[in-house]
Amino acid sequence: MALIDRVDLADLRVFLTIVRRQGFKAAAIELGLTPSAVSHAMRRLERRLGAKLLFRTSRALSPTQLGLELARRLEEGFDAIGQALEALDAPGTARFGELRINAFADAAHLLIAPALPDFAAACPDVRLTVVVDDRPIDITAEGYDAGVRYGHHVPEDMIAVPLSGPQRWIVAAAPAYLRAHGEPRSPTDLKNHVCLQLLLGDNSKYLWELGADPVAERVRTPGLITINDTATTIAAARAGLGLAYLLEARIADDLASGALVRVMEEYVSPGEPFHIYYSSRRHNHPALRTLTNIIRSRNGLPRVR
Repeated sequence: MALIDRVDLADLRVFLTIVRRQGFKAAAIELGLTPSAVSHAMRRLERRLGAKLLFRTSRALSPTQLGLELARRLEEGFDAIGQALEALDAPGTARFGELRINAFADAAHLLIAPALPDFAAACPDVRLTVVVDDRPIDITAEGYDAGVRYGHHVPEDMIAVPLSGPQRWIVAAAPAYLRAHGEPRSPTDLKNHVCLQLLLGDNSKYLWELGADPVAERVRTPGLITINDTATTIAAARAGLGLAYLLEARIADDLASGALVRVMEEYVSPGEPFHIYYSSRRHNHPALRTLTNIIRSRNGLPRVR
């Protein structure tokens, strides 16, 4: 019996994922398995190969020299299989499986939600999970295929593809608030106003960035209401509870209807485009590429191959 007949390809995939994720728990999250199942798969694989592939202690895990070589060759092999399936170009081919995305709330609202109908039609067999999370996270360690963040938040070791053009951050308020409190004209005027505080994913308060370089100012604003959710901040601003610092695209409908108005327009702050990012191994994930191109097309950007 050939060796490949005695070795389950699923166990080889488990092994490769353990090496890439550098741990059983992270591999289990990516594969949708329990840590116990991952451990059993590794023991089964080592027993069938008659070789030790991993050094394991209570504190660390590392591949043996044989394990490193096997992982390298498996990486090449699985990539070749994926490319071969994709080359068939049959309906749904190479699109089956699961796609897990972690995205900032604004990106989920502005980019992913509008793309979902087209994605569902193009990839009807893909199980898509979108987790909305404003925390800075390691998408690889937490089992995601890709993340969506502003460009300056993308780790340097990731492949990043822009999904939008540059963004604009503005100060906005409800007409009722401005009638009651007047309109600020400069950053120094903000000390006499009520400002809705923005809580970041790391639980720090965000300093409003006003204006463009080289004269941009980062301002600590006064206010008793602190919110870590854009939708709630918008609702509070609509209710006249204070000035809000928001992504302009996020409140386009409110600005168009007059529910909110821009203030201090000369202090608009430019922001980086949203990017989708992933490890090099995810480059050929067809469903990820499909979602990327749907979003880029909706935002007037060319398709990527």
